[in-house]
Amino acid sequence: MSAQQGNAWRYTALSPEGVVQHGRADGASEEQVILSLRRAGLVPIRLERGSGYRPWLRLPAISWRRSGLTRSEVTDITRELSLMLGAGLELDRAMRFLVETLRNSRQRAMIEQLRDAMRGGGAFAAALATRPETFPPLYVGLVRAGEAGGALGMALDRLAALMERERELASSIHSALIYPAILVVASVGAVIMLLTEILPQFVPLFQDAGAQLPLATRVVIAAGDFLAQWGWALFVTGLLATLAGRLLLARPVIRLAVDRVILRVPVLGGLARDVMAAQLTRTLGTLLENGVPLLGALRICEAVVGNLAGRHAIRMAERGVREGGGLSRPLDAEHVFPARTIHLMRLGEETAQLGPLCLRAAGLHETAAQVGLQRLVALLVPAITIVMGAIVAGIVSALLLAMLGLNDLAK
Repeated sequence: MSAQQGNAWRYTALSPEGVVQHGRADGASEEQVILSLRRAGLVPIRLERGSGYRPWLRLPAISWRRSGLTRSEVTDITRELSLMLGAGLELDRAMRFLVETLRNSRQRAMIEQLRDAMRGGGAFAAALATRPETFPPLYVGLVRAGEAGGALGMALDRLAALMERERELASSIHSALIYPAILVVASVGAVIMLLTEILPQFVPLFQDAGAQLPLATRVVIAAGDFLAQWGWALFVTGLLATLAGRLLLARPVIRLAVDRVILRVPVLGGLARDVMAAQLTRTLGTLLENGVPLLGALRICEAVVGNLAGRHAIRMAERGVREGGGLSRPLDAEHVFPARTIHLMRLGEETAQLGPLCLRAAGLHETAAQVGLQRLVALLVPAITIVMGAIVAGIVSALLLAMLGLNDLAK
């Protein structure tokens, strides 16, 4: 390794506005690079030795040990902190109380690490920024805004409310999809059992009779033989295809195209738009209500929205705001967010009530997402039942045709 490569570092840092920045820095040691980043007003989050080269394809690292807390655990801790701060406790005392009362060792260790990072007068937001795997930029940005305004308890309360609404929406989606998933697994299992276990018991009977089997029966028997012999190959192929699909979706160009197609699919596209709009408006409204500037809030919202088409639209809106334009017009030009979102944002800009109206829009879109999810499940369950029932009926009908042919032959 050359001396130049040895002095090169890749860093991830947090700006004073709460924006995550990636870049390259030169320094003889890790301490020197950290010092230079702090002098530039950045809070170092991650530092790696090496050049800025990154391969286009990188397999995800596999770790069997969780290094941070789950989203649900962070939500519960945030709610408890907000309650204690609202009751008049100081932050250090509230965190010490959490350490004494929490039963989970990982949670206690996390709070202890945050307390250690705050010793000597450090800010709570800076301590949170040292654990990016647990506390995302949205969390750190809201806490920093609350500390700057002297309203940390209120900021944590709004943050806990935001995370609880996100958890409620995600939980409703997961719960609604459990029954269709179980129905698909049970139906596929029934078809496999018919083809590989029940159907082979009739094959010797057909062979002994020496009769010409109907085409449908021959097709079903061939399908059963193929599944019994090459079922493992189909399973492995499915796993490889899934892995290849995930690797392809890791490329932004392909992922953007797929996400745009999803937004155009009937029923599913409407649900995806409502979920995306709820993520944007709930996050943006909460950030603005806590005093985060609009540009900084949009940068954080870009990381919150999961759909790349939505992220692209937010990036275009951010550019428009930076150039002195409004927020709603560039979002409307991308045609990815619902018209209700654009209308309420435009109204909020005109009345200087963008934050409250974004929160109002978030409630409307969360309700619409739940209704759309119920509609999707109401369509999925009958469709799965009809398709799998038709497949089972086709297999049984093929057997019955062969049995009737044997009866005719016996007569």
